[in-house]
This record gives sequence, C-alpha cells and structure tokens, in this order.
Amino acid sequence: MDNNQNQRNNNPLGGDNNSPRRQNIILLLVAALVTMICMTYFLKAFSDDTNREITYSEFLQMVDDGKVDSIVIESDRIDIYPVDSKKENQSPSYYYFTGNNTVTYYTGKAEEDTDLTKRMLEAGVDVSSEVPDNSGLILAFIIQYVAPILLLWLILSFVFRKMSKGGGPLSVGKSNAKVYVQKETGVTFKDVAGEDEAKESLVEVVDFLHNPAKYSKIGAKLPKGALLVGPPGTGKTLLAKAVAGEAHVPFYSLAGSDFIELYVGVGASRVRDLFSEASKNAPCIIFIDEIDAIGRSRDNKYGGGNEEREQTLNQLLSEMDGFDSSKGVLILGATNRPEILDKALLRPGRFDRRIIVDKPDLKGREEILKVHSKDVKMDETVDLKELALATGGCVGSDLANMINEAAIIAVKEGREFVSQKDLMEAFEQVIAGKEKKDSILSKEERKLVSYHEVGHALVSAVLSNTEPVQKITIVPRTKGSLGYVLHLPEDENQLRTKDELLERIIVSLGGRAAEELVFNTVTTGAAQDIDDATAVARNMITLYGMSDRFGLMQLESIQNRYLDGNRVLQCSDETATLIDEEVKKLLAECYEKAKKIVGEHLDTMDKIAQFLIEKETITGAEFMKIYREAENLPEPTEEEKEAAKAKRLYATRAESAKVGENVPVKKKNEEAPKEEDPKEETPADGPLFKETESIFTTPVQNEETKDNDENQDDQPNVGGGTFSHVPNDFDK
Repeated sequence: MDNNQNQRNNNPLGGDNNSPRRQNIILLLVAALVTMICMTYFLKAFSDDTNREITYSEFLQMVDDGKVDSIVIESDRIDIYPVDSKKENQSPSYYYFTGNNTVTYYTGKAEEDTDLTKRMLEAGVDVSSEVPDNSGLILAFIIQYVAPILLLWLILSFVFRKMSKGGGPLSVGKSNAKVYVQKETGVTFKDVAGEDEAKESLVEVVDFLHNPAKYSKIGAKLPKGALLVGPPGTGKTLLAKAVAGEAHVPFYSLAGSDFIELYVGVGASRVRDLFSEASKNAPCIIFIDEIDAIGRSRDNKYGGGNEEREQTLNQLLSEMDGFDSSKGVLILGATNRPEILDKALLRPGRFDRRIIVDKPDLKGREEILKVHSKDVKMDETVDLKELALATGGCVGSDLANMINEAAIIAVKEGREFVSQKDLMEAFEQVIAGKEKKDSILSKEERKLVSYHEVGHALVSAVLSNTEPVQKITIVPRTKGSLGYVLHLPEDENQLRTKDELLERIIVSLGGRAAEELVFNTVTTGAAQDIDDATAVARNMITLYGMSDRFGLMQLESIQNRYLDGNRVLQCSDETATLIDEEVKKLLAECYEKAKKIVGEHLDTMDKIAQFLIEKETITGAEFMKIYREAENLPEPTEEEKEAAKAKRLYATRAESAKVGENVPVKKKNEEAPKEEDPKEETPADGPLFKETESIFTTPVQNEETKDNDENQDDQPNVGGGTFSHVPNDFDK
C-alpha cells in the first residue's frame, strides 16, 4: 500500500461509519424532513385564510344573490371568484407569491348538473375552463420546497463543521488529527541544524521503526514517548516534521488545544479515537504540539481543577498505559512549560525520553544560518561565523528572520547579492529596530549622546575582562535607543567569572558616569543601563553565590525557565530587604569605579566623542585606533592576545596549572562519549547564564529582568546606552 492510500485509510474522519458523504446524506434528509413539515403547515394555514371551501348549494346561493363575478371549471373542482375580487389568469400559487390576499372559494364539481354553464351565463357570471400551467407548478415546487431544503442543508453543514472544526456533525467526538507523509511535510533531518543531540535521539527512534528486528534481537523496546522541551523558536515542531518526513509511516499531528471543544467529554472521546486509529495503522507516530494545554498538572497550584481537561488528561494517561510499544506506536510531545505538566504524564513508561531542544551554541547558530541562507544569493564578503558570534542567545526563528531581512535590504538597495553589511544591518534591525532617518537631535543632545556612548566604549577598552567594541553609533533606532555600543565576543564562553560580571556592570554604568563628569548632570538616557546593571548585580547575589554577605545561599529560583523566566524569592521579607541593600552597595561600588576610569581618560574621551559626532557611526577598529593613539598604546601582537585569553581562567596553584595541559580539546564534530540521558540543564547552562554570551542582548536572550515581556523592546544591548526613556522636554 502506498503512502497516499495509507493516508486515506488512516484518516480518522474518513471511515466507513463517519464518511463525509454519509454525513451529507443524513444532513440532506434532515433538512428535507424539516422543510416539508414546516412548508406543509405554513401553506395549509395560508390556504385556510385565502381560499375557502364551500358547499355546492352555497355556491348556487351566491350566484343567485349576484355575489359571483366569475368561475373557473377544472377537472374536479370549481374555483369561485367573488364580485369584489380581481381575477387573474394565474395558478393558485401566484396569489401566495404576489401577496394577493383576496379571499376566493372553491367547491366540488357536480357531474349531474349539466345546465351549470347555461345557468351561470344567465346570471351574468363569466365561465371559463383552463388547463393547469404545469411549468408554474414546477417553479412553485422548486421555490417552495427545493430551495428551502438546500438552504437549510447548507446552514446545518456550516454549523456542525464549525462546532467540530470541519469534522462533520457526527464527528464531534472524533479526532481531527492531520496525517502527514514524507512528500507532504517537505522537511527531513537535513533541514534541521544546531540541535545535534536532539536530532540524534529522534534518529534512533526513526531507525527503530524502520528496523525493529535489530533492536528486539538484544531485547530493546521502542520508547513509548518522547517529550521535546525547550524555549519558543528553537525548532521543536520542525524536528517533529522532520520525523514525519523520515519515518515513512503514518504521522498524526495535532495541537493540545484540539482535544478541547464546546461539548463536555469531547476531549476524552477524541483521545480514544486517536489511539484507536493509531493502533489500527501501527507502526505510526502521534505528535501532540503544546501538550501542556491538556497535560497541565491536576494540582491547583498550576491552575488545575478544570474537569473537562482532567477527563482528557486521565484518558490520555490511560491510553498511554494501555497500548503495547511493540506495535510501533510512538508519541511525541512538545512544550515550553515542562514544570506545569502532570507528574504522572512525565514518568517513564509514558514519556520515556525528555529531549532538550535548547538555544543553539556558536557552532549551532552558524549551522542554522547556513541552512537558512542556502537559497539566498550571497557575495564573498559574507562571514556567517561573525553573525553567529553576534547573535548569542538567539534561536533558530530569530536567525531565519535575520537572513530574510538581509535579503530584503539587498533588494531594496537594488543589489542582486546579500553582503555582510546587509546581514549586520538586519541583525541590528531585529534587535534595535530600523534607523530613524527623520529623527533630528539638537546639537546639545547629539553631544550628550556621543559622550554617553563613548563612556561605555572607553570603560570597556580600559578593562581587561570585557568584549571588544564592534560599533558605536548615535543614530536613533525605532525601538527607542538614541545610540548604542555593539560588543562582539571573540569566542563563545559558557561560563562567566565574577570579575567579568563586575566589569559588565561597570561598562553598563560608564555612560551615566560620562554624563555626570562631563556635563555635571545626569539624564534619563541611562534608564536601561541601570536596569541591566541591577539585573546582573541581583543575579550575582541571589543566584550565583557571589556575595560575601550571603555566601552560597540560593535566594531566588527561576520558574518558567523556557518562557519569561519568572523569579521567585526563596527568603523572608527581612532577607529581601538585605538583598536590596547588597545590590545597592554593589552598584555604588561599580559606579565609583566607572567614574574613576572615565575621569582618568577625559582627554581621550573628548577626541573619540568629536570623531563620533562628525561620523555618527564608527567601527570598533576606528575607535581602538583613536584610543591607542591618545593613550600612546602599541598595537598588541597575536601572542599578547592569546596570552590575554589564557589568563581569563587559570589555576593559581602551580601543580593544578599543569593538569590537563597535554590533553587536546575535543571538537564539536568529533565523536563524543555516549550518555544515557540528555543533557540536564544546570543554573550555569540555563538562560540566565547564557544571556551573558553577548553584551548586545536580544529580546529573546534577555531573561534577567523581572518581567521580560515589558522590557524586551527597550533592550538593544547591555553595554550601549539605550535612551528609550528620554522625555521630549528633558533638556529644558
């Protein structure tokens, strides 16, 4: 059986007992029955009011009294038109559809009254005998019965399809899962990059479906389920589509919300129907996206208590326990809220594997960029690794968007190839917004913004544990910044030292320090800098154990790690007050260091600020050239650069410094030791640590603030000054 035939047979909405054709026939019969009953009663009531039956004697009496104007003799009856009526040469249905409400009469025909015509003529009554107009009757039948039946059928079909989302009136409790085959998804594992570990786990599952004997020979069993967990945009659904494209078996795909409908009990019924269809067509794969919609914990702490959802979850738990994995039925689930899922759903035997689909690292981002740029024409200047370095913390959807934006920029400028400049401009557009070309700053504001941004860059250049400056600009952007400093790391580091975090705070406060020392005042331009510095300082104290006062105590926990990263204090109110004092103290110390650095290099700052005001945007190389000339510093050699990198993390104990020196570092593409379980995320691996990968943070990357959604539009970078809170009259 080919895949297309298999799909038709597997469609849970197309079975013999619930085919669309059968449903339409039933709907048509119902519509016809309702229409016939309604029209019969309606026409009968109308006929009683406009066309009354009288006896033959009453008819003759009306003739004698001169009340009859004309009669029409038909085969079995006589139609009588009173004197005050206007006889029309039409069928009876004419009066109904034209609104002629004149009362007429009819009576039976008396065969023995042969002198009726003569008697009528003597009484002055017009007599006629007409052949019924059959065409009019046919038209009347179509209008009276056929049209209402079709209209009612269409209305019923629309209503039932809406209630069951296209499943037909008899499939409200049926599963509406879509069945995919390879040529329909168009996605394979070759289209997935940057998630090698997750892809490897799913490749094993697909291989098990293709070659079950290889695994059963040693006693291995197919995992009943695999749960894909990770932040939004990392490619969980894309991985599932790749499984569909590689498996060559029926692939049932639906969202968790598809189980819940208007009627109570529909969710449980659809779960039963879905697993029944899957069992009939094994081996197959069931993919439930956003499974937290039905798998939410039954504990009231996580919003439990919904009876319909609990019934659906109970049925899902029962079905996952009830089927035999040896039949080849695999369940894939995807969620970015694993902490709210019911514990019974997560236990081994239901979801045997938890596959982490995390934000890609440097190598992963470069691979993702290659996948999304394979169909985009690019020139020889393009360096995807540089863009990968700049986009620390971005996910696959962000990178795909940047590639597309770069292509649009190239087309807009009339070029046929995308350049590196286009890629970096697209990166800045996604992060900070487009340049506001019509925004004109006053001379004083331009000067203040220039000193503010140079303050960040200068402090960064003086300190030893900061990332190099890539760009300084005072061109306003649509996301609120009047200028910013872009820092690009030379390499990606998974860990941050205490010194690096402290210097990051100092760099963030460098702009405010420059304002105070140069202009003897401060502005609202440092609002975002203060927010970022406060977030880093609070993390150091509450999460990383870098406070002498609190030591190694964890004072906060992170909830919804893969979404907004809500922070919850794990201490008393008194301790929370002490934390605020400690954060305030740390920020004050860093600010004093920033002012000290700026105060010692005011002449250098003047030269760089003058150049920046003239150019509006300068590169990191131009900045460092002016800085070294002003400070009389030589250009560092490659050996000195490598030595500086080596001093980032080094053992102070001589014996410890020798450990591991002769062991080569294993590259990413080399064979790594096999691990039984996927990599578990630790605080050092989590989003709060990874957000320090790039000084230029993104809305996706920045999870340090208490409410990321409210701040994401205002955070183009941590080191650069974001003037998003500057009021129109701040300089007055």
